[in-house]
Amino acid sequence: MDCQAEFTMDYDPFKEIKAFDDTKAGVKRLVDAGIVEIPRIFIRPPNECAELKMSKSTQQIPVVDLSGIQVQDRRKQVVDEIREASVKWGFFQLINHGVPPSVLEGMVDGTRKFHEQDAELKKEYYSRDLMGKRVRYESNPLIYQTNTAQRRDTLNITRLTSVLKTYLEYINHVKLGETLFDLLSEALGLKPDHLKAMECSKGQALACHYYPAYPQPELTLGTSKNTDPAFLTILLQDQSGGLQVMHNNQWVDVEPIEQGLVVNIGDFLQVLSNDKFVSVNHRVLANKIGPRC
Repeated sequence: MDCQAEFTMDYDPFKEIKAFDDTKAGVKRLVDAGIVEIPRIFIRPPNECAELKMSKSTQQIPVVDLSGIQVQDRRKQVVDEIREASVKWGFFQLINHGVPPSVLEGMVDGTRKFHEQDAELKKEYYSRDLMGKRVRYESNPLIYQTNTAQRRDTLNITRLTSVLKTYLEYINHVKLGETLFDLLSEALGLKPDHLKAMECSKGQALACHYYPAYPQPELTLGTSKNTDPAFLTILLQDQSGGLQVMHNNQWVDVEPIEQGLVVNIGDFLQVLSNDKFVSVNHRVLANKIGPRC
């Protein structure tokens, strides 16, 4: 089986999409059923399959150590590093960021537990209402527009109130985002509170992705190439990897760092910075190894 062969066949993608959506059980249901060949809606178009075979760079995205930023000279060094990473890469990894390891581990574990619970329990949260539900379980919410599915399921949590304790604890620590906006403001030559005063840090949402192990990873993607329609994304990935960033027309693996966090500039911050900072394409590869969170 290959991309070209599949896309020259005459079939009705809408029928397959609707059958997938009606289960309300996501990609994990297919894996649990023991499929050995992926449904056609998951096969990327030929041009994207060709891109999957592109050679990748051996470079690594910058790593920024946040320790000691209360000291003026150290803070200036960190601001310079964040500026360079935001201008040249649009991505960087954070270490010594202050979020306890127990909270990071709890997030990964909680995400895995949600997605691996009984499918009937998850269906209560399944919805395509992208704005109305505070806690929403979904798989491929834009599939009816794109006709091609991504190999992941997602728990979305917005307008946080008294939802799961683990997620609230994580959000409380990821007020780290406010610190980052201070540093990004300084990297733009502005006062530390400039971006916060513009309410860039006001809205917060969690997207808890789950990537089951999946056959024929060479034909599909966990997350297709995209930029983030946001100001800033702070990503916690497990140690399995799979995230790639486009840099100088080559894909670069974002190698997981134990207890590290990945930060990327969103579309809105690129606009707000007059294109000084860049929001760049990134994707997540499919893999036979999993599950990954």
